[in-house]
Amino acid sequence: MERLAEFVKQKRKLAQLTQEDLASRAGVALTVIRKIEQNKGNLNLEKVNQVLRMFGHELAPVSSKDLNPTNQEQPL
Repeated sequence: MERLAEFVKQKRKLAQLTQEDLASRAGVALTVIRKIEQNKGNLNLEKVNQVLRMFGHELAPVSSKDLNPTNQEQPL
């Protein structure tokens, strides 16, 4: 989550947007931007993705098998 907070903050600043501007453009409440940038938990994935789409990115659920390829079954 810390990487998400830094990513959004960095991209917002590079785009020369205030938190209010980003919230408005992304169609989310200002509190969503603040929660993301302050690395707060309990974020709504859809709201986070609305913000990330502004920068050409999106988050998606990943299974533990995808994160640890050594646990994948070997082909026969």
